[in-house]
Amino acid sequence: METSFGFRTVPVEEKQGLVNRVFDNVASRYDVMNDAMSGGLHRLWKDAMVAWLGAPRRPARPYRVVDVAGGTGDIAFRIAKGIEVNGEITVCDINPEMLLVGAGRNAKRIRPTTPCRFVAANAETMPLPTGSQDVYTIAFGIRNVTRRQTALEEAYRVLKRGGRFMCLEFSHVDIPVMDRIYDRYSFEMIPRMGQLIAGDSESYRYLVESIRMFPNPGRFAAEIEKAGFSQVQVRKLTGGVAAIHSAYKI
Repeated sequence: METSFGFRTVPVEEKQGLVNRVFDNVASRYDVMNDAMSGGLHRLWKDAMVAWLGAPRRPARPYRVVDVAGGTGDIAFRIAKGIEVNGEITVCDINPEMLLVGAGRNAKRIRPTTPCRFVAANAETMPLPTGSQDVYTIAFGIRNVTRRQTALEEAYRVLKRGGRFMCLEFSHVDIPVMDRIYDRYSFEMIPRMGQLIAGDSESYRYLVESIRMFPNPGRFAAEIEKAGFSQVQVRKLTGGVAAIHSAYKI
C-alpha cells in the first residue's frame, strides 16, 4: 500500500519515519515559524477553536480532554486556562522532540489549576481507555497522520457518548485571486522562511505540499461522519486558509 508524503507517493510503512524526521528538524523553532508563516493568525485560529469548544469553567465531575499531535502544548494550555477545577488534559504526540518543547513550557506554567500530562503516542493507537474522554482536539496534525481514517475511528473510540471532536487544520482557499496569491506565498516564501528561521527549507516544503493534499472541508466532513460521528459542522477561517471541524459522538 502507498500513501502521500507531500506530493510524493511513498509506501505506507515509510511515511511515519519521514514525518518524524520533519518534526525532529523543526521542533525547536516550530512556534516561531508558525508566527512567521501565518503572521500570527494561527494564534487567532487556535483561540477560535477553543472558544467554540467552550469548555466548562467549573465542571461538577472530571472533565477529560485529549489533545492529539499537540506536542508544544498550544491548544492544551489554552483549554487549561479556562478550567478552574476538575480538568484533566492529556497531550499525545508521536514525536519526542515536540513533546520536550511542550513539557518545557508546561514546567513554566505558574500555579496551573488544570494539569497537563504529555504522552508519546500514535494518533492511530492511543493508550487511553474506550469512552474515557469528554473532548478530543487536534490542531494542524491530522494531515500528517499515515492512516487518517484509522485516527478518526480512534478518536471516536476514546470519546464518551456525547463527547466532542474538534479539528483545526489548513484548508482550501476559495476566494478568487486570493487563492493564487496564497499559492505563490506558500510555495515561494514559506520554504525560504523555513531556511532563514529554522535552517530547513525542505521540511517546510513538505508541510506546504501536505496542505494541498489534504481534502477540502466537505470531503473531510464525510470522513468524520464515516468514522461514526454526528452533527458535523465546519467553520472556515481567513477565506478558507484554515477550517475548524466539530462533531459529536452520539
